[in-house]
Amino acid sequence: MPASDSKYDVKRALKQFYAPTNTDWALVDVPPQRFIAVDGRGDPNTSADYTHAVEALYAVAYTIKFGSKRTLGRDFVVGPLEGLWWSDRPEVFVTREKTAWQWRMLVSLPDWITDESVAEASRTVLAKKGPAALPALPGLRPETLHEGTSAQLLHVGPYDDEGPALARLHGEYLAANGLRMTGHHHEVYLSDPRRVRPERLRTVLRQPVAPVG
Repeated sequence: MPASDSKYDVKRALKQFYAPTNTDWALVDVPPQRFIAVDGRGDPNTSADYTHAVEALYAVAYTIKFGSKRTLGRDFVVGPLEGLWWSDRPEVFVTREKTAWQWRMLVSLPDWITDESVAEASRTVLAKKGPAALPALPGLRPETLHEGTSAQLLHVGPYDDEGPALARLHGEYLAANGLRMTGHHHEVYLSDPRRVRPERLRTVLRQPVAPVG
C-alpha cells in the first residue's frame, strides 16, 4: 500500500470474516493472519490476568500503528479484540463454567508488520510505562494463525447467550456435515461492551473444522 491518507482496515479487507451476516453456522475458508497474542486462563469477567492481557495488547498495537505511520508511511486501523478459547472439557463453554476456560487474546496486524516491529513496540511501551503498569507485556508475542476451513456465524446478543449456538454446533452441525473440530474456538468482538447494550453486542463465532476420517 503506497503512502497515502488511506488506512488498512482488517474489517474491510477481510469483510467475510469480520462482517458476516449469517446467524446460523456456515463454512468459510479463513486465510493466514498475523496477530499479537497473550495467553491466560480463567473467567474473563473477574480475572486480573485477562484485564492485563487486553491492556498490553492495545498498548503495543497502538505503538505499532503510530510507528508504522511515522517510519513507513503506512497506517492502519487497530483491529477489534479477538480470542481463542479452549478447555480440557469442551462442554464448559456451553455450560459457561468460565473458571475452566483457557484463552489467547489477539489483535490483528497488517502483513507488513514484522516480528522485530512487534519487539521494538514492546520495548517502547515497557520503557514508557514500566513493568508494573503492564504485567502481561513479557508474554506478548507475534503469532500467525491459519484456521482454513471453519464453521462461522454472527451472534447478536449477550456473550452468555452463545451457549445454544455452541450446543447446536457440537451436537448437530458437525455430525450432520461429517466434520470434526481441529482448532480452538475463535471469537471476534465487533462491539465495545462499554458502549453497546448487551442485547446489541455483535460477535463472530468461529470453529476450525475438517472432514471426519
